[in-house]
Amino acid sequence: MLSGCSPSVDDNVHTPGIVYCSEGDPTSFNPQLTTNGTTTDASSYQIYNRLVEYDPALGSIVPALARHWFINEDGTSYTFYLRKNVKFHSNSNFTPTRDFNADDVLFSFNRVIDSAHPYHNVSGGSYPFFQSVGFTDIINKIVKVNDYMIVIHLTEKDASFMANLAANFAIVQSKEYAEQLTKQQLQPQIDSHPIGTGPFILDSYFQNDHIRYKRNQDYWNGAPDIEQLVFDITPKSTNRIAKLMTGDCDISALPQSSEIDIIRQNRKLELQIQTGFNVAYLGFNTERIPFNDPKVRQALSHAINKRAIVEAVYYGSATIADSVLPSLSWAYNDTLQPYEYNPDKAKALLAQAGFKDGFEMTLWAAPVQRIYNPNAIKTAELIQGQLKLVGVNVNIVTYGWNVFIDKLNDYSYDSVLMGWTADNADPDNFFRPLFSCAALLSGGNRVNWCNDDFDEIINQAIASTDQKKRVPYYLAAQQTLNKQVPLIPIAHALRFQVKSRNISGLSLNPYGGISFAKAKRKAATTSNGGTK
Repeated sequence: MLSGCSPSVDDNVHTPGIVYCSEGDPTSFNPQLTTNGTTTDASSYQIYNRLVEYDPALGSIVPALARHWFINEDGTSYTFYLRKNVKFHSNSNFTPTRDFNADDVLFSFNRVIDSAHPYHNVSGGSYPFFQSVGFTDIINKIVKVNDYMIVIHLTEKDASFMANLAANFAIVQSKEYAEQLTKQQLQPQIDSHPIGTGPFILDSYFQNDHIRYKRNQDYWNGAPDIEQLVFDITPKSTNRIAKLMTGDCDISALPQSSEIDIIRQNRKLELQIQTGFNVAYLGFNTERIPFNDPKVRQALSHAINKRAIVEAVYYGSATIADSVLPSLSWAYNDTLQPYEYNPDKAKALLAQAGFKDGFEMTLWAAPVQRIYNPNAIKTAELIQGQLKLVGVNVNIVTYGWNVFIDKLNDYSYDSVLMGWTADNADPDNFFRPLFSCAALLSGGNRVNWCNDDFDEIINQAIASTDQKKRVPYYLAAQQTLNKQVPLIPIAHALRFQVKSRNISGLSLNPYGGISFAKAKRKAATTSNGGTK
């Protein structure tokens, strides 16, 4: 579907630009529809804007399409004053007749929360991030006061609401474009041939090859310095590094830890490192026998040697995870009793659970690098060997990335190696998207685990904006997870990015996502940038 974007007629290979070596294809050009980081990178910050954004340098929410906002005293009413003179993109099928206004905000959010909305079911009707954080339940109504003022009324206070509005997924689309596509009966093109207000306009996409963007000359926050941007889709990390060294790429996603020394030895390259708010985990399908028994899950926790995995897969570029929350989080529980590596104890617990002779299981592993896990296949092989020592035979299963993501929604696995990268510093971003009962409906809850008591704890945690009052609930949530073990947290990875030294204005976001809006190339340097 996505490969239907047509190439530009004027395809000037000499146009100054930047080439980014990406690890894979997007599943869509609408980040509302997925929590896939590859899709987010290709769309969220290039094509679109949000009402507000999270500035990691400041550690706060900052204006975007909303110039400023007001929150009422009880925290249930949010008034947003929208930015004027913001232009939408155009493409071969659409030229906007008006600027961005309140109608576009209502269209974009009502599409997500209103099952009767004409675009709700377009492109599948699944909005995993929003479903996992209960957007439909928490938003009572959205009211348009005038073209540049809206009020969002909540059913109850939600301390994470502004952070969720700043998330990668909370983008704003064009209502006028949607109306035109409806008349043409081309509704799915809203997500495959996107129109946004962001710094770049999608020019062409060829699956398994490249994505080309052109500069948005009318961008409200200042047109990008580069004239075009190319995502060169290169799944293998070694190939990405090779392209960097030959100048075929300017920036590369997700270099492997084993490549760091080579990168550092190259004076033309710069390695960017950032502490990541992420977690890699081994998740169990808790509705499947024998993983429906917490004792079995506890047993396997003792059978996993996390230190060996971190040393062999991450080469020291990660810390061992005892909780889904990194220790940098203000809600981290440092009193948790970690499951020490103890195969004998694992065998004893398996025997108590009725599996003295072990059992056979499948382990699904993603075929591509992720921020939280540079090599899931190798991780799976290590786990396979470790579990064999306690009598558990592991069959490793993998698919192509897009097929892998699609098949996860069927819960046809016994266990899966996955992970999560937070969109902001609020600890709620680790709990509701991964473990809430609501996240089961969206597919974000990969462990197929619904616990009403746990839901009550995390719901109480967002009922106050006082951080001190929220902490005890998150400590309790982590204790519950530590006891129930729906997943085994393995590692919190450092985030790496490598770029040519003649590229500037490209920061590394600890919460995922990448923006090229401020990227620049030094004028004195000639390069292959943009010649894909």
